Amino acid sequence: MFTWGIVLVLIGFLAYFSTKMARRDEPEGLQDTGLAIVEFGRAFPQEAIRSLHATADGKAVFVRLHDSKAGFMRNMRSHYACHLIKPGMVRVRNLPAGNGFAVEFLDAPFHNGEFTFANPAEAAEVSLWLLGNYVGHADRPDMPGMPA
Repeated sequence: MFTWGIVLVLIGFLAYFSTKMARRDEPEGLQDTGLAIVEFGRAFPQEAIRSLHATADGKAVFVRLHDSKAGFMRNMRSHYACHLIKPGMVRVRNLPAGNGFAVEFLDAPFHNGEFTFANPAEAAEVSLWLLGNYVGHADRPDMPGMPA
């Protein structure tokens, strides 16, 4: 009876440490879109998410919201930084490889960077969201600072 207890404890320790070692080799990033939805929903509960696109490395997620809005989410190791992109506050430049773009957030420069996606079509779709966010509110009088 005593030996079976020792065997079970050893099997438990082996299972725990083998799982821990396997997770150590996993890439850091947002591999689970469900987690991205939950985290962005916590940060901005009033925003309805239409779709998400993660970068190829999984370290950032671009969020398409209702009413031509867009959001951004970046893995900051111990937490996720969520950012609601304000109209007219982002600049996008295509990367030479074609499957990504460089983003300049005018109101959050610490999120600036180059982002690559799994394929050029996905990068193009996300850049169109950002363009829609940029011009989507240009004719709205309730958006201060936007040209009429």
